[in-house]
Amino acid sequence: MAKVTLLFAVLLIALGLAGFFGTGSQFPTALIPTWIGLALGIGGVLAISHDEGRRKLFMHINVTIGLIGFLGGAIKALVGFARVYDSGLRLGQIALASQLTLAGLMFIYIALCVRSFIAARRSGKV
Repeated sequence: MAKVTLLFAVLLIALGLAGFFGTGSQFPTALIPTWIGLALGIGGVLAISHDEGRRKLFMHINVTIGLIGFLGGAIKALVGFARVYDSGLRLGQIALASQLTLAGLMFIYIALCVRSFIAARRSGKV
């Protein structure tokens, strides 16, 4: 799962940079997915270990970061949806798309982590 974490980290960093530059580099909050991706990347690198305890610790930290990213993205998207719907601003649409993409990526990541945790528990590796 650590390699999957690194993949999601790269996707989030790319999402944040695309959102930032897509809005003309005006809004530093567009870089939030980049910071979440950076945190996941660091956690993913630290989870690549032969020590099972260390790997489990960092993967649980990573899934917690993913949960925070999912909740933040989903809540901001729900709140921002009404604003974009009323105004139809292009920049608001970019922000909404970025927030929804963040929430979607984090949802998929959390589902993969939970599935991996359940499989590890059932196989007796825990």
